[in-house]
Amino acid sequence: MSTDPIADYLTKIRNAIMAKHKVVEVPASNIKKEITKILYDKGYILSYKFEEDQKQGMIKIALKYHPQTKAAAIKSLKRISRPGLRKYASVEKIPRVLNGLGIAILSTSRGIMTDKEARKMKVGGEVLCYVN
Repeated sequence: MSTDPIADYLTKIRNAIMAKHKVVEVPASNIKKEITKILYDKGYILSYKFEEDQKQGMIKIALKYHPQTKAAAIKSLKRISRPGLRKYASVEKIPRVLNGLGIAILSTSRGIMTDKEARKMKVGGEVLCYVN
């Protein structure tokens, strides 16, 4: 039993990228599904598929690589808020990742969203992770 499923999700993706895998499978949850949708919308992954089964289901993620250089689209995934130390940010204090080149994923009262969307909607929340 894992105490931090989001950290496990990010670690599985990070390990798959380091091993140059094309597809990675992770156990599904609603938060992981929302994070996966954000990664797809922002162009960090090629595609994803939610597979339902009797238990919790799986998320299949097709990782994105540059055609010539074989470099991954995701340079780094960093977990910020964790069960032992939660990190919250108000609207004014929402962090900028690489001065706007990366994204911060936040869990807000209006759902899971990127830092730019949270600033636009004027809501703060828990900073889940940084992606660049």
